[in-house]
Amino acid sequence: MSLELILIFSLTVFVTSIIPGPSMLLALTHGMQYGAKKTIISALGNVTATFIQALISVVGLGALLVASETAFEVIKWFGAGYLFYMGVGMLRASRESHTNKLDNKKAGPFSPLRMFMQSFIVTAGNPKAIIFFGAVFPQFIDSTMPIVPQAAILVSICGLSAFCCYMIYGMGGEKASFIFSSSSVGKYIKRVIGSTFIGSGVALALSAKS
Repeated sequence: MSLELILIFSLTVFVTSIIPGPSMLLALTHGMQYGAKKTIISALGNVTATFIQALISVVGLGALLVASETAFEVIKWFGAGYLFYMGVGMLRASRESHTNKLDNKKAGPFSPLRMFMQSFIVTAGNPKAIIFFGAVFPQFIDSTMPIVPQAAILVSICGLSAFCCYMIYGMGGEKASFIFSSSSVGKYIKRVIGSTFIGSGVALALSAKS
């Protein structure tokens, strides 16, 4: 695998990952609520799910997911349901009273496991990521060279890109936390985020494989 191919793959994955979506929106939310440093835990959940999705594609299970309508639908509806659940939670939280200063009590108690699992489930609940990796990986693997080292490089790039993109949003959320802390503005931000999660869940539920 040439350096040129590695750079092209890295750029492709980074651009795909940085596009706003449920995972990046969650990173922004965690950054606003808990700060960028604690959002690292959430980012690790995203990276773990990304690693698993990439490995599934590498070993060929991505093709099985494409062929199996049932497997695709189960993962899709699970992910859609969880996004809807999180969206409703944000809308309910927007009705609660706000102080003029954001604190962890109002954002919810800091739970590393909860943050990790939220990010992991949101990321893992998108079956299209597996299909994407399954479609992209073959374009960058040289069949005349050992497959395992090449696959290891590609999967590592996917994980690193996922972490960097997640933390970019997390740091952005921390910088914008002063807006979120305003009682009136924060209420509407929560409503927008909650509605977006619900919309993403509905879009995922209505989406097809291709």
